[in-house]
Amino acid sequence: MRYLFFVLSAMVFLGLAANTLSAKEAISLTDDPVLEQRLITISEEMRCLVCQNESLAGSRSDLANDLRQEIRVQIKAGKSDAQIRDFMVERYGDFMLYRPPVKPITWFLWLGPFALLLAGMIALLTYLKRRNKEIIAAELTDDENHCIDLLLKENQHD
Repeated sequence: MRYLFFVLSAMVFLGLAANTLSAKEAISLTDDPVLEQRLITISEEMRCLVCQNESLAGSRSDLANDLRQEIRVQIKAGKSDAQIRDFMVERYGDFMLYRPPVKPITWFLWLGPFALLLAGMIALLTYLKRRNKEIIAAELTDDENHCIDLLLKENQHD
C-alpha cells in the first residue's frame, strides 16, 4: 500500500514539475508596450460578454480574444479611447461597460437598488405600525398583581 502511495505521489509530482517547466512567458498583446498598456486600460473597463463577471482584459474566452484583437486594430488605426468605447457600446450595448452611463434606459440599473431598499423600509414600517395597533394591553386584576408581588419578594430572599 505504501509503495502504491509513493508511486502515485511521484507521478503527481512529476506531472506538476513537467507543467511548470513547460510554462511559457505571457505573449505580448502588441509590439509596442505603450499600446499594450492602452489596450489593457480600455479592456479593463469592459465586461466579457461570455464570462460577465470578468473584465475583457482578464477573460480567456475566444470572444474576449476577438474583442481585444478588435480593440488592437482600432488602436493601430489611431482611434481615441472614447471612440473605441463608443464603437464597442454601439455594437454590443451598454451592458459591455462596467460603469454604464446614466440615461433613461439605465435609470433602473442605477436607481433600482435604492428603490428596492426604500420599498422594503416602507413595508417594514407599515407592518410594525399595524402589528403595534393589534397588540392589546392586558390589564391585571388586583389578585394577579398581588401574586406577582409575592413571587418577586420570594425571589429576592433566594
